[in-house]
Amino acid sequence: MTTLVPAPDSDGIERLCNLATRERFLTAPSLPGIERIEAQFYGDMFSPHRHDTYALGVTLHGVQTFSYRGAKQFSQPGNIIVLHPDEIHDGGAATEAGLRYRMLYLEPSLLRRGLGENAASLPFVGQPVFSDPALCATLLEMLAHLDSDLDALLIDQLICGIAEGLSRHAKQPILPEQKPCHPPPGTCAPVSGIQQHRDGHLGPVGRRHRAGSL
Repeated sequence: MTTLVPAPDSDGIERLCNLATRERFLTAPSLPGIERIEAQFYGDMFSPHRHDTYALGVTLHGVQTFSYRGAKQFSQPGNIIVLHPDEIHDGGAATEAGLRYRMLYLEPSLLRRGLGENAASLPFVGQPVFSDPALCATLLEMLAHLDSDLDALLIDQLICGIAEGLSRHAKQPILPEQKPCHPPPGTCAPVSGIQQHRDGHLGPVGRRHRAGSL
């Protein structure tokens, strides 16, 4: 039987463990429009479902497989997975070695802010699995330290980097004048609203699932 075991700090990490099948699910503290998880399991896990967020993942161990847009997809360690909002998909491990991955669920409104005010549309990435070391590093930084919050300014900068990477793969590169992360160097204009949330001005925004799954 799978049991949800909350961490001592209710705002901290939650752990879902099934020792018999060596399953583990870690969920980071929720932030407005952002959720971060790590999953480890064997075999088929998720039946067809959809999210109302972007689901951006990195495969860490094993071969990740899922059905998406009428085709079976496979992701090796180090590959990036991009699932668009409201796209039906399932999920599982393709080999007996099992699977471990991390996933970022990002609300479209935050991605749009990361693109800049003049962006015509959200990026549509036609290839759901691909390799991009720079974007992978940005995602892994966003998905690091699941047992604690990320710095608000760092989150803004990472969202800008994610928006730029997705736009590149969508063949909709962000023009310099569009970038909200333009000068000063190394900074990004606030896009996430995380700091306002921590100051008590915004309520939490959770990830919502249409059919209940990760």
